Amino acid sequence: MRPNRLLRSFQAVRSRQGLRARDLLSYAERIIVTIREPFLVLNESLQVKMANRSFYQTFRVTQGETEKVSIYDLGDGQWNQPDFRALLDDVKSGSQAIGDCYVKHNFPTIGDKTMRVNARRLEPGNSHPGLILVEIEDITERRQAESALRASEVQYRRLFQSAMDGILILDAITLKIIDANRFITDLLGYSQDELLGKELWQIGFFRDKRGSQAVYQELQEQGYVRYDHLPLETKDGKTADVEFISNVYLADNRAVAQCNIRDISERSKLEQTLQAQTESLADLHHRKDEFLAMLSHELRNPLAPISNAVRLLRLYRNEDPVQQRARIIIERQVIQLTRLVDDLMEVSRITTGRIQLRCEIVAMSAIVEHAVETTRPLMDQRKQELEVSVPLEPIWLYADADRMEQVAVNLLANAAKYTDEGGHIGLSVKREGDECVMRLRDTGVGIAPELLPHVFDLFTQAERSLARSRGGLGIGLALVQRLVEMHGGRVEVHSALGKGSEFVVRLPVAAQPADPLLKPPLLHGQTADVAPRGLKVLVVDDNVDTADSLTLLVELLDHDVRTAYDGLTALDIAIQYRPNLALLDIGLPGIDGYEVATRIRKQAGLEGMVLVAITGYGQESDRQLATQAGFDHHLVKPVDFDRVQRILAGTPVDNLTSARQVFTE
Repeated sequence: MRPNRLLRSFQAVRSRQGLRARDLLSYAERIIVTIREPFLVLNESLQVKMANRSFYQTFRVTQGETEKVSIYDLGDGQWNQPDFRALLDDVKSGSQAIGDCYVKHNFPTIGDKTMRVNARRLEPGNSHPGLILVEIEDITERRQAESALRASEVQYRRLFQSAMDGILILDAITLKIIDANRFITDLLGYSQDELLGKELWQIGFFRDKRGSQAVYQELQEQGYVRYDHLPLETKDGKTADVEFISNVYLADNRAVAQCNIRDISERSKLEQTLQAQTESLADLHHRKDEFLAMLSHELRNPLAPISNAVRLLRLYRNEDPVQQRARIIIERQVIQLTRLVDDLMEVSRITTGRIQLRCEIVAMSAIVEHAVETTRPLMDQRKQELEVSVPLEPIWLYADADRMEQVAVNLLANAAKYTDEGGHIGLSVKREGDECVMRLRDTGVGIAPELLPHVFDLFTQAERSLARSRGGLGIGLALVQRLVEMHGGRVEVHSALGKGSEFVVRLPVAAQPADPLLKPPLLHGQTADVAPRGLKVLVVDDNVDTADSLTLLVELLDHDVRTAYDGLTALDIAIQYRPNLALLDIGLPGIDGYEVATRIRKQAGLEGMVLVAITGYGQESDRQLATQAGFDHHLVKPVDFDRVQRILAGTPVDNLTSARQVFTE
C-alpha cells in the first residue's frame, strides 16, 4: 500500500468517534503488516518505531536489530546516503510531496541492490505523535532489464544502420514507412526524411498502388511475404533486382512490418549467365551424344567388312604362314578397335543412366569362357600366361550375358594391358554362400595409392604419358562397376604399386533352373549347332564391301543369297525373291531399313520372314525403333558372325509357308 493510501486510512481511523489512541495504533499496525513492499514507520528522531514483515524478509534482519534503531544505523549504514538524508530532511521540514530517491548499495545480507525509497510525514494529532512513513521497493531487476534494453537498443541501432541489406520498418496497419537504414537509402537514392511516411509503391516497389495493396493484404493476412526476384526502380530511374522478405511482429506493443531488401542484381546476372551456360552445355551434351553415335556408326561401317574379310580368310585353308600371321594381326586389331568403339559409345550411356539389361538365367562358366576367348589374342601377343579356374558345377546367375561378358572382358583386357610381357594372369570363379565370386589377379605394375580410390571413376587412367603405351580411353573400369552394381553386385580392388592388382566381383547367385538337363545358354560368339541348309537369304547394305563380304560368308554355309545396296531395291527383291531371312542395314539410301521392314511386314505372304537389323547404331532407343518396325533381331556392326549363324540355324526353311497358313486362317 502506498503512503498516501496509508494516510487516508489513518485519517479514516482518526475520524472515527469514540476510538481510543491504542486502538488507533493497533489498527494502523495491522494495516502496515499487509503491505507487500518493505515498510518502515519512523518517529520524529528517525528511529524505527516498527517495520512490516516484508522488510524483515527482504533484508534478512530481526525485529531486535531494527526497532528503536536510527535508520542511519541499520545494517552497515546502508541508508546513510546523501540523497536519502536530503529526502528525510525535506519530509521532516513539513513537505507534503512524496519524494523518491534511489539507494544503490551492496547490502550485507542480500548483495548489490537498487532500492527506490519514498517517504511522507504523518502530522501529529491528538491521539498519536508525528510519524514518518518510509516505503522501500527493490527495483534491481527492473533497472537491469532497462539497462539491458538500452544496450539492446543501441546494438540494434548499430546493426540496423550497418546492415548490408536494406531494412524498412512499416506500421503494420497503415503500411507507411516509420524507419529506414542507411543501406536502403543508398540503394534507393532517397534520404531517410523522404522515405518516412511513404508507402512502398511510392518509392519504386511494385508497379502501382493496386499491386502494392495486394501485397499489403497478403502481408496482413499471412504475416509474411517473400519475393525472390522483385524489380525495383530507384529515385534516379535505375532498375535493380532485389530479394524482398517482409514479416509482421510486435514491437513495444505496436504491430510493425519489417522489410528486408537484398540487392541481387549481380547474382541475377550470374544466374542468367549460368542458365545460358547450362543450356549451352545441355545442347553441347546433346550434340556430343549425336556425334558419338555418328562416330560410332561411321567407325563400325568399315569395321564390318574388315571383320567379315578376316573371317573369310580364316575359312580359307590354303594360306601360307605369312598370310596366316597377317590375318591373325588384323583379327586381333579388329577386336581391339571394336572394343574401343564400344567403350566410346558407353560414355553417354553411363552418364545418362541409359544402360539397359536383358536378364535371363545364365551360367557364369559360359560368360568366362567367351570372355577368355575374346581377350586371348591380346595375351598371346604379350606372351602372358593365363590361368583359369572354374568349378565343374554350374553357378547360375540372373544376368544380361552380354553385359557380364563385357565386365569380364574389360577386367581381362585391363590386366593384360598393365601386365608386362611374360607376366601371369589368374582368373578364378567360385561360390561363396549366396554369391558368385570372380577374382582376377595379375603380376602387373599395380596401382599407386593415390589413384586406388579413383580407379572406377570415368576417364581415370594410371598412365598419361605421351607414349600412351598402355592405351585405352579410361572408360572400362567405370563401366565394370556400373554394370556389376546394376546386377545387384559389387566390385572391389586390391593393389600395391609394383606388386600387381586383384579385382573381385561379387554377384548374387540365382536359383538352379527347374530343368536339370538345361545347358548353359549360348552366348554370342559360341558356335551353334549345324545350321539347316538351303535358306533363301537377302543381304542389304549400302556399303558394298560389307554387303559383299557378308554375302560370301552366308554362301559358304550353303545358303542361297541375294544382295541389294539400297532400300527400294531390297524391297523389290524381297517381294519377288521371298527370302526366309533378311540381313538388313538401317542407314540406306532412298528409304531406310526401318521403312523397308515396315513395308515387308505389310506384304501378304512375307509376315513370317525373319528380319535381322544390322546397324552401326547400338543404343537402346535404336533397338526399340527396330522392334517397332518389325525386326526380330538387332545386331551391331561389326557383327559377330557366330550370332548370324545361330539365327540362321534357328530359322526354319518353311517359315514363309507356315506364316502364310497362319495368316490365311
